[in-house]
Amino acid sequence: MSEIITVGLDLAKNVFQVHGADSKGSADLRKKLRRAQVLEFFTKLPPCLVAMEACGGAHFRGRESGPPHQAHPTRLCEALHQAAKK
Repeated sequence: MSEIITVGLDLAKNVFQVHGADSKGSADLRKKLRRAQVLEFFTKLPPCLVAMEACGGAHFRGRESGPPHQAHPTRLCEALHQAAKK
């Protein structure tokens, strides 16, 4: 497994989806986490960029996982950039 440099976090009420990509852009990590497991997961993960959709929960998670608490810079993205139109 390559070094993960970017993690996408899909927020929900109880179950979160985590997708990690290496420097080539290939998906190296796919994981389903319960709410209580998220912070523990990021404490064990080496420093990397965390991206998530901008919403109330994202602002809370961004503050929780970003500096000074953790070593993961957080980027919030607009919802329109999240999914391809069908």
